[in-house]
Amino acid sequence: MGKSVSICLAVIGSLSLVGCTLPRGAALQSEIVRNADAQDSTFSVVPVTRETLAAITKWPGTGGGGLAGWIGAGRGSDGGLIRAGDAVNITIWDNEENSLLVPPGTKRIELVGTVVSSAGSIFVPYVGEVSINGQTPDQARRTIESKVVTVAPSAQVVLARGAGKQSAVDLVTGVARPGVYPMDGRQQTILSVLAEGGGIQSGLRNPIVRLIRDGKTYEIAADRLLADGAQNTSMRGGDKVLVVADERYYTALGATGTERLIHFEKDTLTALEAISIAGGISDGRANPKGVLVLRDYPANALRTDGSGPAKTRVVFTIDLTTADGLFSARTFRIYPKDTVMATESPVVALQSVAGLLGSAIGLRNAASAN
Repeated sequence: MGKSVSICLAVIGSLSLVGCTLPRGAALQSEIVRNADAQDSTFSVVPVTRETLAAITKWPGTGGGGLAGWIGAGRGSDGGLIRAGDAVNITIWDNEENSLLVPPGTKRIELVGTVVSSAGSIFVPYVGEVSINGQTPDQARRTIESKVVTVAPSAQVVLARGAGKQSAVDLVTGVARPGVYPMDGRQQTILSVLAEGGGIQSGLRNPIVRLIRDGKTYEIAADRLLADGAQNTSMRGGDKVLVVADERYYTALGATGTERLIHFEKDTLTALEAISIAGGISDGRANPKGVLVLRDYPANALRTDGSGPAKTRVVFTIDLTTADGLFSARTFRIYPKDTVMATESPVVALQSVAGLLGSAIGLRNAASAN
C-alpha cells in the first residue's frame, strides 16, 4: 500500500509540472511580451510585416547606426590646387649678365621647398610676396614669372609642387606600408593611394575605410568601395586615411545556432541575414513564429504619430512561417547592439512533461512488478 501511494504522488507531482516553468534553453515568446499592453509597461511590441515596414524603416538608427557616410567620387577633389602649407620648388633661369636674381657665373637659381604662407603667398627675392593660393602649378608658374620679368625681363620660371604637409596624404593604419604619400600635383583617388600603400592588410574583419578631412570623418565598407567606382573619391592634400576592422556587433540569444556577440560581416545586415549568420534557428527547439529583435531607442526618438517608436524599449516580432514574415525579415534592418532572439517552442515544454510522466509511469510499473 505504501508503495502505491508513493507512485501516485510521483505521478501527481509530474502532472503538476505542466503549470510550472521547466528548465530550458530559451524563453517562450508569451513570457517576453507578457504585459506589453499594460498601462505601466516599459516596452512596446511591434510586428514586422509588410504593413509596418514602411514606417519602421523611417525610424532612426540605434547603437551607433551604420557607418559615418561617404562623400562619393565627384566630391572633395581640389584638382591639385596649391593651398596654404603646400611646398613648391621654383627654378628661375636668366641669361642676362649682372642679373639681380641669378648669382654671377650661373644661369639659374633654385628656391627648393618654398612653403606657401597662411595667406597663400610665397616670397621671391627682389619681387616680394606673390599670391598663388588656389592656383594650379602651371597658373602659379605664370603668376610668378609675370612678377619676375619686371626686374629681369629675360627670366623664365619653372615650378613644381613639392611634398608639403598639405600636398600629401597620410595613410595611418590598415595598409601594408603606412606613411605620408606626396600627391605631387597629380589627380589621385583613394584607391590609388591605398594601392601605393601596398593595399589593405589581410585578416581585417569586414575592413572599413575611414577618411578624415577638415575635421570631419567619412566611412565606407572596403567591399563597397572596391565594387562601386562611383565611391572612388578624389583625394585632397592633408587627407588622412585609416583602414580598420568593423567593431559593430549584435547579440544572438535563445534557440539559435549560437549564443554570443556577432560582429557585422557587411555594411548592413537584415534580420534574415543575422539569423543565418547566427546558425539559423534550432530544429526541434525554436518557435519559428517567435523570432524577436530587442532594441533600445533614445528618448528624443519617441513619437506618438507612428513616425517613431512609442517607447524607448521595443520588441520586434517576426513570424518565419509565413511568406510575409520571410520577405519582411529580408528587409528589416539590424542595427549595432540589437539582440536577435529565437524563442523556444511551447511543444518543447510539453515534450519535457511527457518525458517526466513516462518516467513516473515506468517507475509505477516497475514497483507493481515487485
